[in-house]
Amino acid sequence: MSENGDKPADILTTKDVVAGYIPEVDILNGASMRAAQGEVVTIVGPNGAGKSTLIKTIFGLLTPRSGSIVYRGDEISGLRPHDITRRGLSYVPQLDNVFPTLTVEENLELGALAKGKPTERIERMYELFPRLGERRKQDAGTMSGGERQMVAMARALMPDPDVLLLDEPSAGLAPAFVDAIFEKVKEVNEAGVTIVMVEQNAVRALAMSNRGYVLDLGKDRYEGRGQDLINDPKVAELYLGGGGGRTEAQAEQAES
Repeated sequence: MSENGDKPADILTTKDVVAGYIPEVDILNGASMRAAQGEVVTIVGPNGAGKSTLIKTIFGLLTPRSGSIVYRGDEISGLRPHDITRRGLSYVPQLDNVFPTLTVEENLELGALAKGKPTERIERMYELFPRLGERRKQDAGTMSGGERQMVAMARALMPDPDVLLLDEPSAGLAPAFVDAIFEKVKEVNEAGVTIVMVEQNAVRALAMSNRGYVLDLGKDRYEGRGQDLINDPKVAELYLGGGGGRTEAQAEQAES
């Protein structure tokens, strides 16, 4: 909130977005959300609801069939991912999010948009993720899942984005690394980066969020403060109670 009491301006919005992986099969059926400058926004919902698909569509990995995606007042629907990155958004996918045969440092160098060695930014990443500094010459593919997630987050932060899109940052991690990743998400946000994330650990993610969304069948059904959604019995029935169904990865594979 600004000093004069005004609410922070929206930095990213989607409105009535429809998208899918093959023609005439929609995963998103009118998904809308917004993130204000400096917020943490979490998207939750049943398996296969379209959460990861929404993040991929925002980042240009899918082109929406209809609807709009607006970043800082400009329509970005249909732009390529590298163009979107240059505008100030970065993305960390859930899977295959590091270059396994490259060292930690080489992964970070690839994340920089400027030519040459971005030494100062790499050192900032080592300050944020001290474990990576200790392993800077280690191949990323030989690291644990939690360490690889740190590499992926650090690489996505190399261009100094205003918005960081995270797809299931704690998925498959040991409990100690789950704690570490959530702590880093908090630190990154406190440094001024807006966070939009999909997260399976819904209660924990919503508890640290300014705003949350529940997606169901590709459409946002509930919006509210993170803690309010945790306490909403309807949200608990839809997601927090554990609803079954196939995962989005399975849905995407079946449709491709």
